[in-house]
Amino acid sequence: MGIRSFAAELLLPAALQPRLRNNTPDITPKAEAASFAALADKLAYLGKAENKLIREAYKFADEAHLGQFRASGEPYITHPLAVAGMVADWRLDAQAVMAALMHDAMEDCGVTKVELIERFGAPTAELVDGLTKLDKLQFSTREESQAESFRKMLLAMARDVRVILVKLADRLHNMRTMAAMAPNKRQRIARETLDIYAPIAHRLGLNQIYRELQELSFEHLYPWRHGALAKAVKRSRGYRRDIVERVHGEVEKAFATAKMKTLVSGREKTVYSIYRKMREKHAGFAQVSDIFGFRIVVPTLPDCYLALGVLHQLYKPVPGRFKDYVAIPKPNGYQSLHTTLVSPLGTAVEFQIRTEQMHAVAEAGIAAHWLYKNDRKGGGEAQPMGAMWLQSLLDIQDETRDSAEFLEHVKIDLVPEAVYVFTPMSKIMALPRGATAVDFAYAIHSDVGDHCVAAKVNGEPVALRTELKSGDVVEVITAPGAKPNPGWLNFVRTGRARSKIRHFLKTMEQEESRSLGEKLLAQALRSEGLALPSTDPTDADAGQVWQQLTRWSGNRGRGELLTDIGLGRKIATIVAKRLAQLMTERGARPDALTLTLGRYGAADDNAPTQGGVVIDGSEGASVQLATCCRPIPGDAIVGYLGRGEGLLVHTAECHNGKRLAERDPERWMAVEWAEQPTRPFETMVLVLVRNGKGALAQVAASVSSAEADITHIDMDNERDTDVAELRLLVAVRDRLHLADLLRTVKRSAPVLRASRVKP
Repeated sequence: MGIRSFAAELLLPAALQPRLRNNTPDITPKAEAASFAALADKLAYLGKAENKLIREAYKFADEAHLGQFRASGEPYITHPLAVAGMVADWRLDAQAVMAALMHDAMEDCGVTKVELIERFGAPTAELVDGLTKLDKLQFSTREESQAESFRKMLLAMARDVRVILVKLADRLHNMRTMAAMAPNKRQRIARETLDIYAPIAHRLGLNQIYRELQELSFEHLYPWRHGALAKAVKRSRGYRRDIVERVHGEVEKAFATAKMKTLVSGREKTVYSIYRKMREKHAGFAQVSDIFGFRIVVPTLPDCYLALGVLHQLYKPVPGRFKDYVAIPKPNGYQSLHTTLVSPLGTAVEFQIRTEQMHAVAEAGIAAHWLYKNDRKGGGEAQPMGAMWLQSLLDIQDETRDSAEFLEHVKIDLVPEAVYVFTPMSKIMALPRGATAVDFAYAIHSDVGDHCVAAKVNGEPVALRTELKSGDVVEVITAPGAKPNPGWLNFVRTGRARSKIRHFLKTMEQEESRSLGEKLLAQALRSEGLALPSTDPTDADAGQVWQQLTRWSGNRGRGELLTDIGLGRKIATIVAKRLAQLMTERGARPDALTLTLGRYGAADDNAPTQGGVVIDGSEGASVQLATCCRPIPGDAIVGYLGRGEGLLVHTAECHNGKRLAERDPERWMAVEWAEQPTRPFETMVLVLVRNGKGALAQVAASVSSAEADITHIDMDNERDTDVAELRLLVAVRDRLHLADLLRTVKRSAPVLRASRVKP
């Protein structure tokens, strides 16, 4: 029985009941039996006790929706009954059927979760709660409301896949009965269905629902286009009936000759799939040839390949149109052989070859786990693959608290196209088209992604941004001290990789800013002759001081206050004076030695009383070296504490820095280089060379001989001139190393002049 005919049978008895007309209840046992009968007929697979619970859930929902009507004028209870009927068709358990009957009770009728737990148990209440929209919250925009509702649905789905099955049945029935709604509301719901719910159905392998959701969305979004194409398809049936019947007969005869037991069935593509193909190929309806196709269902897996051989002997295959989804299934568990053959009249006809078990998964997807688990083996093979994707949503949620950002991540993962790559251990991994080596690393494990430094594809070193292709063997190289690069966000494709990178960068920035803020506050408080209060939770006095300080500053806690100081949102000297006042009120007295050290540290006239910071190259995101002057160890430096940007280090002679100092003098602080920096530092060198063969190679060799590295090169575009200008970004240890580098470069034959670039 088709989905539409099932819906008609299910809704007709309920729609004919006059039990809620004019808001006056007229509930009789006969009326109840008539409205519940269509659903009860589908529940034979459940036991008597479960059927009794479902009947109680129906009565509860019926009472909750008493007096409510749909836009079509039907009693509202017809909608939960229809949804429960679809769920029963999939043979889900009693809890899912009860949740389908009561899925709108909490949203529309004020029923509480506690009440549902008391009457039907916690599992059923959790399912209903997962299906409830967030209508009680206030949203600033419609987009935020949709993102929040979608987020809750997906999180509930990741905990229990039954939620999404009921949700998709709910959306499908709503789409079928939208004719009575206002046009703008129909358009919005249809667009949401096409963008969100149809891809989810496809991702879970619910192909029958996927196709119908697409078709209904297209019909409501573009009614004129749908009507014109539907008429064209109807006309073409008559024109192509002869060829379809001829191909069907010849295929059945070929399999009979080969003594193969098969089930051959013809199928017609949906209007939406034809429309999409016309748009992709920029073609008219007459140019789309494969409107009809055939499905071959065989008993066993080896028979799939035998059937393929029979078909290829019967008709010639179209080159490049064969796909083997049996050996490498799609991420949603779909398995089939696809081949396109040339029919006797020269038109292309697509054939899909699969076993009966594969057909069950192809049509019902994850629902096949329940539909066939009792009487067929292997029917639930789609469940693990779908559950893997569902579980990955929780990983994304752990790092993403913003609903719109979460929606962006998940929509990336809903792209149906995929590439299939192999690990060095020959494990197959499916990634979205355009995925890179970094996406692959995060797909293996978040630690592998966080520490990856290089990658090899098919044994050859490649850049991390390299897009992967199906069949690639990918190996990721990691290093213990490596960290994610913010530049990765420009090319990663999977939501998991994007959320993991953002989470790591945000966490590192907060930790580094907090450490810097603590250092700045300690140095500023030292100028008052005091040390920071203890952070020991057992020290009640110190805890009260921190609590008073954070209440004064408007922060939620000590960590947030220190982070704000490190990011420059609050001035350390001002916070230190308030902290000193609070400590003095509690009996603290300035220490002479600490006061002397504080004053000694601020003795420089050019350094305000913020206190000094030592730069050794390991500071990370909270401390940045200005790109205008590119300071290196040995330079006189000053620090500018930007608003929300952390500490920016300039050379003392930098013109940009001097302008900032004039505009915002209270935000400048003393900084100094560590005695032994932990890494080289970049600076810009300008080299003027005679334009000749091998000039760049000689300059690069001289830089290398000076034990320095070139990290970037800029050249002018004037190739025909005698003199060329090179701008080299070089990594050196300090000013002495830079001076040695410049002397070495100047000795190179083609070099006319070499100097450091200063702003």
